[in-house]
Amino acid sequence: MSEALRILQQVFGYSAFREPQEEIIQRVASGKDALVVMPTGGGKSMCYQLPALLRDGTAVVISPLIALMQDQVDALAQLGVEARFLNSSLSPQQAFEVEQSFASGQLDLLYIAPERLVQQRTLDMLHSVTPALFAIDEAHCVAQWGHDFRSDYLQLNLLHEQFPTVPRIALTATADERTRREIVLRLQLEDAKQFICGFDRPNIQYRITNKQNEKRQLLSFLRNEHSDDCGIVYCLSRKKVESIADWLSGEGFNALPYHAGMSAEKRQRNQQRFLREEAVIIVATIAFGMGVDKPNVRFVAHLDLPKSIEAYYQETGRAGRDGEPATAWMAYGLQDVIKLRQMMEDSQGNEEFKRIEQHRLNAMLGLCEITSCRRHALLQYFDENSPERCGNCDACINPIETWDGTEAAQKALSCVYRSGQRFGVTHVIDILRGGDTDKIRQWGHDKLSTYGIGKDLDANQWRSVFRQLVARSYLEVDFDAFGALKLSDKCRSILRGEETIFMRKDNKEALRKKPRTQKARSHHGDLSESDHRLWDALKETRTRLAETQGVPPYVIFHDATLMEMMEYRPLSPSAFLQLNGVGDAKLEKYGSEFLEVIQSFQDPSSGLGHGYGENVSL
Repeated sequence: MSEALRILQQVFGYSAFREPQEEIIQRVASGKDALVVMPTGGGKSMCYQLPALLRDGTAVVISPLIALMQDQVDALAQLGVEARFLNSSLSPQQAFEVEQSFASGQLDLLYIAPERLVQQRTLDMLHSVTPALFAIDEAHCVAQWGHDFRSDYLQLNLLHEQFPTVPRIALTATADERTRREIVLRLQLEDAKQFICGFDRPNIQYRITNKQNEKRQLLSFLRNEHSDDCGIVYCLSRKKVESIADWLSGEGFNALPYHAGMSAEKRQRNQQRFLREEAVIIVATIAFGMGVDKPNVRFVAHLDLPKSIEAYYQETGRAGRDGEPATAWMAYGLQDVIKLRQMMEDSQGNEEFKRIEQHRLNAMLGLCEITSCRRHALLQYFDENSPERCGNCDACINPIETWDGTEAAQKALSCVYRSGQRFGVTHVIDILRGGDTDKIRQWGHDKLSTYGIGKDLDANQWRSVFRQLVARSYLEVDFDAFGALKLSDKCRSILRGEETIFMRKDNKEALRKKPRTQKARSHHGDLSESDHRLWDALKETRTRLAETQGVPPYVIFHDATLMEMMEYRPLSPSAFLQLNGVGDAKLEKYGSEFLEVIQSFQDPSSGLGHGYGENVSL
């Protein structure tokens, strides 16, 4: 492993491996299989990129997204690593040139889309020159019960069948026990050692609030906490994506839509702007984000409920890849529950599929309605032990109050029953509050015994009651009757007075002010005026170099590396090389330009000369 450490330092610019990278790299480099479940930002790509440089031949990486391949290849080129990709974005001539490079042994890594891999032409190419290894990225895509199933991944068992001596490594950030079993089965990884590296992302603050006026709530969240930040807003429908993106643009934000109904050209253009520009907000369906490597996404907001905890974890995990503080914020309401359950009812899956999807949705609802630590519940879902309080979720920061909702639940359930289990929540609330509407008079519901018995709660409080009753399966939604509420068998114990039910109080979300600067978020503390100017100058230099080469700025250097430049202010090439993320290739390409910027901010009165940073310990 001494050679691996040398490559880590000289090529990738890091002084030491993270746990358990070294063991994974050693296993794959020695020709054995591995299954790696590692949180986003944990260093998964290093687990196959470094073995690719240790082993003879070209490593073949199966990746599901064109944008992800381009991003990885651009980043490797900056390190002096020979990498190319094969996918539908290439012309026939370009694809032929890549194939020739592979055949002649010029490549260290070749990224291939799964649909391209299974073509006979590609298989013939791979048989002509034995690959160094196969890496199956985003391996959860093989699981039919998972949150992001891709049918092309089902054919990847051919890797073991046709290339039995080539080691394989499957990697994903999100896989519960069921999904891991399916990955092993479908990829024939029975002999692979499994590395389950934990799911905790301590830098992400999880917050879920009750949905009242989602636009107003989102606007308040953005303006008070993330006015100049890059982030993602997820919506369930394409129409809503377009609407929210237009509205945010009108409010002064640089917001772009992304969904499968757009042309491929426009989707790619918007994604490239998100990757390469500062302070861009992408408003998207779940079609966006898998494998997006942008490290400084400061927030992920959900305006609709994800269908499972796996999906929620995967989507929120796109924030804070750099380890700096980030926010996962969601506004959630009763209509989200109704909409997702209706989508499941209308799906073409068999009863077993619907049963499992219902179980996953119920787990997601449980996370939303829980009154204890969100992170503890989230990690518990993935069978990971954690402290009962994390100190960095809304339930820990502002403990949630509960109240005895038994009587309110009895009133709600009785009103649903006495009105015939034929009406939606708005009408039932009007009955409970003694409303004078045409519909109430038309159906004679002002004569019901439950008419007006709920005047002690306002409409929003009743919505909270009904949301919690539906989420906990005391009430069901009849989609054949246009979303009418109906009683479930589970509610009998409440109506009989045999069960007490405590409900959460939906308090108004407390506003949080954004730290003054990006640097202030880190453990380094507040910036001086000089630091402010140096930080801006370093970012401007990075942006200029990125635009010249047509790559995202973080491909040049991550924010974390710029922060180290600002803190340690190296003044020589040897000191610059000590920064994390600076290897030999980047020192040669960019060292002089960044050192010149740092030198221009050197304060002569500080007494620090060119020797400063020579012996700095990072």
